Amino acid sequence: MSFADTPLPGADVASVRTWLLAHNPDLQAMQAEAEAAQARIFPAGALPDPMVGISLQGINPDRPNLLPGNVGSATYSVKQPFPLWGKRGLARDVARQQADAVQLEREAAALRLLAQAEQAYVRYWHAREGVAVVDRLIELLAQMEEVARVRYALGVAAQQDSIRAQVARTAMQRERIERLAIREEAVAMLNATLGRPADAPLAEPTGEPVLAVPAASLGEALGLLAEARHPALRASTALAGAADTAAQLQRRRRLPDLTLGVGVMQRDDRVDAYEVMLEVEIPLQRRALREREREALLMRDAATARAEAIGTELQGQLGQAWAQTRSAREQRRLIEQTLLPQAQANFESALASYRVGDVDFGTLLEALEAWQGADLSRVDVRRNELVGAATVRALIGSVE
Repeated sequence: MSFADTPLPGADVASVRTWLLAHNPDLQAMQAEAEAAQARIFPAGALPDPMVGISLQGINPDRPNLLPGNVGSATYSVKQPFPLWGKRGLARDVARQQADAVQLEREAAALRLLAQAEQAYVRYWHAREGVAVVDRLIELLAQMEEVARVRYALGVAAQQDSIRAQVARTAMQRERIERLAIREEAVAMLNATLGRPADAPLAEPTGEPVLAVPAASLGEALGLLAEARHPALRASTALAGAADTAAQLQRRRRLPDLTLGVGVMQRDDRVDAYEVMLEVEIPLQRRALREREREALLMRDAATARAEAIGTELQGQLGQAWAQTRSAREQRRLIEQTLLPQAQANFESALASYRVGDVDFGTLLEALEAWQGADLSRVDVRRNELVGAATVRALIGSVE
């Protein structure tokens, strides 16, 4: 399916994930590498190519002629090396484990990119929501300016009230410009993650992103991480297994391989004789063999230690993301359930009191800024909560 046939991403998180998995060039490159690694499995355990040779004897030094019928005799031979002691099976096992690791690394990269795409989408949604809150504040300031103008015309308020409303509104317009710039940055970041041009169009979000985390506590999340076994951890384990199998293969190289051959001797135009050949490899380079075995064992130890380090790192990342998500969630609940209703009631009370002259315009302006500031804080902490949730989802393998 071409880009033109694919719906624009951006309407929801699902559209972003679908586009990423279908079109991201990094994932396409890694998929090609994974398929290439799979293609290496069979050749790794295949027999070496046979050798075909021809030997000419009895060449006339006075009138040399290399045609087989013009020499004393010609021998045609075919030789086939045969690796013994299970070396071919071990070589194929190494290639298979390495191919599994490449595929798992591709899956781990997909999880990382999905988390980045979800986080970028959250920032894209957040920028739009922030602009909407600022627009509401600008509209409320316009209404307050009108109230102040009416009161000034009636001679019950100072002209300064109307001017202060205009100043506050101008400041909010500057804030709106800054948030629009943040939105453009979010668009560029999201497009870059999806593998699209920075200025490619995006669909408008149809609602708040839904990023469910199937865990009620950090302990449960760590349990899901251990059960699902992150692809990066499984890839490192597969590499450790490949290194261990390679070490076994190196030890087998101490044992000799065989080469079998057959030949036909031609004299004049007839077959004069046959020959059978047996060659045995003599592994005399013992120091080189020992060093190769030592290399393989060290690579196995390194892969095992790297798997443990990756597991510890993933747990640390999960703990950090969980703390961010939990803190943001608690802040959002406090804002939504307590701060926002209180700030709204305070503003409505201040507006009613200002209309009858019980409070000054500065008090009314502070109440409005506190109310809308709380709304902006709600949007900001919701962004932090969703960004953390995207990280948690990727770490425990929940990307649906």
